[in-house]
Amino acid sequence: MSEGNRVAPERIREMFDTISGVYDPMNTLISGFQEPRWRRRAIRAAALGPGMRALDVATGTGKVAHGLWRAVRPGGSVTGIDFAEGMLAVARKRYADTPDLEFVLGDALALPVDDESFDAATIAFGMRNLADYHQGFAEMRRAVRPGGRVVCLEIARPSSRVARAAQAWFDRIVPFIGRVAGQGSAYGYLVSSTQDYPDPERIAGIMREVGLEDVRWEPLTLGIVTLHAGRRRG
Repeated sequence: MSEGNRVAPERIREMFDTISGVYDPMNTLISGFQEPRWRRRAIRAAALGPGMRALDVATGTGKVAHGLWRAVRPGGSVTGIDFAEGMLAVARKRYADTPDLEFVLGDALALPVDDESFDAATIAFGMRNLADYHQGFAEMRRAVRPGGRVVCLEIARPSSRVARAAQAWFDRIVPFIGRVAGQGSAYGYLVSSTQDYPDPERIAGIMREVGLEDVRWEPLTLGIVTLHAGRRRG
């Protein structure tokens, strides 16, 4: 039996299309203004340099993709892929004048990219939405060259007492803020999706099972978020 999100992908896609206009300010608010810092850590973990190629899976409104683009300049390029047209519309409008940064409609479980065509692949707050975590990581592995990096930034269920208290606040406040913003069901889903996501050690295990090595993970902000990174075997 595969490990993955049990909510129908069509429902998740519709939800992201619906919240695309409020997605960025809501992320900033519900993260306690930590999201930009987490994003920068993920971009650094991709270990990119000028002239390289990067892939951002479940790219959403494109902020991680744009950070990767800055890391590969000059001479590099970035492709962001998402299955929600509403999110991609925000990204394309925001970065319309950014050369070598493209946004493509596609499925994270069947990425529309060639094998071994990128130096790194990232996914930020998207893995827990996939119906099959193994397939999601396997596709990212397929997309990167031997030695290429795969990075996953995701909400976690922390174990320390202080972090659990912070998580309890998150579980209560996020649906409330969502209701105030008129998106109660979407942000109720956000909480439930974090509750069902595997613990960090299991995610590291899945990454190893699909052929990634040197897999490491670190907790951020009391363990509310985890950053995983590994590389494709050479």
